[in-house]
Amino acid sequence: MTNFTHKVLFTGVTNNLMRRIYEYINKVVASGFTSKYNVNKLVYFESYDSPMDAISREKQIKAGSRKKKNDLIEKSNPQYNDLYDTIV
Repeated sequence: MTNFTHKVLFTGVTNNLMRRIYEYINKVVASGFTSKYNVNKLVYFESYDSPMDAISREKQIKAGSRKKKNDLIEKSNPQYNDLYDTIV
């Protein structure tokens, strides 16, 4: 996820992507990172059957450089379009 200017990237794990995006868009947790930096645009996601696999992948992505994260996003979404509507 990112903000309007794409200056902030956020990586996380959830068992319900639609609900989690709704929470970020509507700032359900007003004091959280996503609220503070207006992170409300889904630009990349992966799905896993196993929570452990998802957490492992999250750690791998978080450990990467900003360039690696941007490259990952740009492979499938070069315009950084909001993908929320594609999952609704």
